[in-house]
Amino acid sequence: MQLIVAVDRNWAIGKGSRLLVRIPEDQRFFREMTMGRVVVYGRKTLSGFPGGVPLAGRTNIVLSRDAKYTLQGAVAAHSEEELFEVLSGYRSEDIFVIGGESVYRMLYPYCETAHVTWIDYSYEADKYFPNLEKEEGWVLTGDSDEQTYFNLEYYFYRYENLKPVPMKA
Repeated sequence: MQLIVAVDRNWAIGKGSRLLVRIPEDQRFFREMTMGRVVVYGRKTLSGFPGGVPLAGRTNIVLSRDAKYTLQGAVAAHSEEELFEVLSGYRSEDIFVIGGESVYRMLYPYCETAHVTWIDYSYEADKYFPNLEKEEGWVLTGDSDEQTYFNLEYYFYRYENLKPVPMKA
C-alpha cells in the first residue's frame, strides 16, 4: 500500500476540509500516480472534493463510521476490519491512501511507500501528517530538484517504510 500527501514545513496538510494550497504540478502528479488505481480516504476528505463526488477513473473507497453511509460511485467501509477485507481484493501496490488526517494516521504504518510533496512554507492549519523524518523505520529514498510555483518552493520526496505492518485480511 502507498500513500500520497502534500505537507508544509510543519507537516500540516489542511485546515478544515480544505487543502493548504493547490499547486498545479502537485495535482498533476497526484492524478498520474492514482489514475486507474484504488484510492482510500475519509468522508470528510470527500466533502472537500469538487462537487463532493468520488474521483473519476479510480476505485474509490470511503471510510465512514456511520454504518448506514453509502455513496454512489464508491465503496463504503465502516471499520478498519471492513476496509482491510475490501482491500484484500486488490494488489497492495495499486492502493493509495489519500487522506485525511485520521485515515492517514490509521493507515500509514501499513504503507510501504509515501509520496510526499513538501512545501517550504508554514500555513495556518489544523490537520497534520506524521513527520516521517522523525518516524522510526521511514527513510527518504528519493527527491526531486527544487520546484517553484510563483514564490513557493516545493519538492517531491519518496519515503520507504522499512517495516510496514502487514494488512489484516
